[in-house]
Amino acid sequence: MADRRRDYERVAAAIAYIDEHAGSQPALEDVAAAVGLSPHHFHRLFRRWAGITPKRFLQLLTLEEAKRRLDASRSVLQASYEAGLSGPGRLHDLFVTMEGVTPGEYRTGGRGVAITYGFADTVFGRALVGRTPRGLCRLAFVDGRDRAAAEAEAAAELGEEWPEAVIARDDGAAALAADAIFSGERLPLDVRGTNFQVQVWSALLAIEPGRVASYEDVARGLGRPEATRAVAGAVARNRIGWVIPCHRVIRKMGEAGGYRWGTARKRAMLTWEAARSA
Repeated sequence: MADRRRDYERVAAAIAYIDEHAGSQPALEDVAAAVGLSPHHFHRLFRRWAGITPKRFLQLLTLEEAKRRLDASRSVLQASYEAGLSGPGRLHDLFVTMEGVTPGEYRTGGRGVAITYGFADTVFGRALVGRTPRGLCRLAFVDGRDRAAAEAEAAAELGEEWPEAVIARDDGAAALAADAIFSGERLPLDVRGTNFQVQVWSALLAIEPGRVASYEDVARGLGRPEATRAVAGAVARNRIGWVIPCHRVIRKMGEAGGYRWGTARKRAMLTWEAARSA
């Protein structure tokens, strides 16, 4: 996974360069130079990381492609809602179970809850992976030149959210969990949020890989068309990256929009999924 993490870091730098110079449609040689690689090695990097050529990858990054996928997803997402596959009482995805903390655990800051966390390299960079006996409670990507400081900050955030929990570090367990997650295995989830937030997170699971939805689409699907801002707030509060796919929610004009762990990472995720679904 370390090699994949290094690949991702260069891909993220390439995406940032492409975003900055989108108006001039940079050539392969320009992007390769921006990340310090020859065109040949840059081409090999993309093939290894994304499974497609750089040219196809760049096509998938365009705004028009995002709009096309948004339009195609809207009818599928609406059909899922109408079929009752998402909602407060039942998740659409029978391979994923989501359980919220009890009111007592919420009030006491997780008193008595055992949490194991650690750090692992993933296809989208280094991440903190946290689990309780009931399931995955955190997947947060860690960035920064000073890795030790970035990891300490991520661990501190976990402790602030669960101040009374019993928290222990186990990088080996985190690596095993990360391998399972990014190999497509479905893990149970242990989430902490309001009823509305849990409803939104459940709805995100109805968005299939390679597809996207707008905040307005999610609000309408929940029967709350006026709650677009509240939906956006709930999406932003998601603490289990990738598994609860908040990266698949974009602006209605097809733009990626913000992301808790960086817009470049969000676009990399969307493009990576689009390449595989295609």
